[in-house]
Amino acid sequence: MFQSFIDLIFPRICAGCEQPLQHKEDQICTDCRFELPLTNSHLEPNERLNNKFRGKVKLEHSLAYLKFVKGGKVQNIMHNLKYKGNIEVGELLGRMYGAELKENGFSEKFDLILTVPLHKKRLIIREYNQSDCIAKGLSESLNIEWRGDVLKRGIETETQVNKSRLERYENMQDVFYVDKPEGLSERKIVLVDDTLTTGATLESCVLALNDVGAKNVSIIAMAMTD
Repeated sequence: MFQSFIDLIFPRICAGCEQPLQHKEDQICTDCRFELPLTNSHLEPNERLNNKFRGKVKLEHSLAYLKFVKGGKVQNIMHNLKYKGNIEVGELLGRMYGAELKENGFSEKFDLILTVPLHKKRLIIREYNQSDCIAKGLSESLNIEWRGDVLKRGIETETQVNKSRLERYENMQDVFYVDKPEGLSERKIVLVDDTLTTGATLESCVLALNDVGAKNVSIIAMAMTD
């Protein structure tokens, strides 16, 4: 009763459609959850996803949860996570995808979740790393350790928005390094990012992990563009 009164005065808004959430709905309304465009890359290989990395880096598994369409609900959700401080929606997405992955045996395929880092200046401004939010949710569902202190961003790059594919790769060269490499040669690592476009950011992170002898590396993106 009290929550209903609070919702009336300060309505909670769906991160997908920006309509008021109903009682017991969390972050994303029931209709939006039903309509989320899934890649199902954990059920069968996704060639669009795999082609972003083919011939560049070796990945044990390449996974993405949602299809990112400009102007669509997924873009709204990721915008809420990345720019509007909605940490909870990132954790929710991580839990949702983590539950699907666990159901399909992926909790046995990874034993350490790492996140794509922000530069420390950007982290101070934003106050959180959106990939950490996702990793926390994945960790809860998969019951796998996650860490946000292993990979570091040594260069503050320009935004990737509006850059060409080649410019994105050039912008990400030698950006990341591993700060704490101890034990990585024994771990099955899955690297988490929010939105995958060309794959340049994740590729750069994978190369940094390979340089310190990581046993194998997989990637998970919450959303991917065509």
